Amino acid sequence: MYRTFKYRIYPNRVQEVELLLWLDLCRSLHNSAIAERGDAWKKEKRPVKFKDQSAGLPGLKKSRTEYGRVNAQVLQQVLHRVDLAFKAFFRRVKTGEKPGYPRFKPEDRYSSLTWPQDEGFRVKDRTLWLSKIGDVKIKLHRPVKGRPKTCTVKRAASGWYACILCDDVPVRVYPKATAEVGIDMGLTSYATLSTGEHIDNPRWYRKSEERIAESQRNLARKKKGSKRRQKAKRKLARLCAKAAGQRRDFQHKLAHRLVSENALIAVEDLEPGKMAQKSPTSLSKSIGDAAWGLFLMILACKAEEAGRRFSRVPAPGTSSTCSRCGAYRKKTLAERVHACDCGFVLDRDHNAALNILRLGRSRQVCSA
Repeated sequence: MYRTFKYRIYPNRVQEVELLLWLDLCRSLHNSAIAERGDAWKKEKRPVKFKDQSAGLPGLKKSRTEYGRVNAQVLQQVLHRVDLAFKAFFRRVKTGEKPGYPRFKPEDRYSSLTWPQDEGFRVKDRTLWLSKIGDVKIKLHRPVKGRPKTCTVKRAASGWYACILCDDVPVRVYPKATAEVGIDMGLTSYATLSTGEHIDNPRWYRKSEERIAESQRNLARKKKGSKRRQKAKRKLARLCAKAAGQRRDFQHKLAHRLVSENALIAVEDLEPGKMAQKSPTSLSKSIGDAAWGLFLMILACKAEEAGRRFSRVPAPGTSSTCSRCGAYRKKTLAERVHACDCGFVLDRDHNAALNILRLGRSRQVCSA
């Protein structure tokens, strides 16, 4: 199976300057490739493909000698990105979705370089060798498993990182489990399990919202193009990255726990993006902070890896249906207690989690 291992790297001053130069050159190539495809179609109605643009790289290196400093495979990966972006654009056009034409990348929107072949990079004891860059110090907090395929070096607000994609990674062994659980996602509690357990909502963004707002005001006061503005922009990016990192860490740990303990995991089939659009600003912020979509994706991947059964059930009606007698009564969001005419009284989210588990079980039986 494939798995990506992410490590912090520490390039020296010379290497960092070279990597920044590569990023700028690759960004320029990316924008030129998009412009070439657009112009060829507008003027000649002629499609330009990856092989056509890749064949022009030797000529580009002759006319612009600075591109000779960049690894050839890294340059080809830039054109691969453009090719994938256009393929996704045409696919969305055919399916009637919002097309989203590939965008030109400004300086702060292009932040990664990819070495696609393991001959272009090697992981040693404490260093990562990159072709035409040299040995870069790396913090191997866990061993690289499997067979390395590609290495992507990313510039983030908190520093530089290397993401190594490996094939033939040994499957992680999870303990045997027979329990089954239904999960109701929420804002008061991040998740309520069918066992009755409520998992607190950390609200990472809300906790740092005041500091982020202050940093945004500080950035707005700085003169555009000044060094102080660049410094304020980096500070704001670090604050946002910290909140995002805390959220991901919490979600991975929670997903690992749920997958380790349960053989069947049933969840709501949510659309957080549409929910946020239809909600007031204050509520949409909290929905974005919870990042239910990311959590459910992580949970689904871990469940597949562990060989657990994972079921998505329709969300409508789970809170308004009695989990004991099946009676339906529409509830407002203010009603936090489920009280049915049959005499069944339970927390609203716990009742919804029981309904989700029941639907998840029934879907497993039907698919079998």
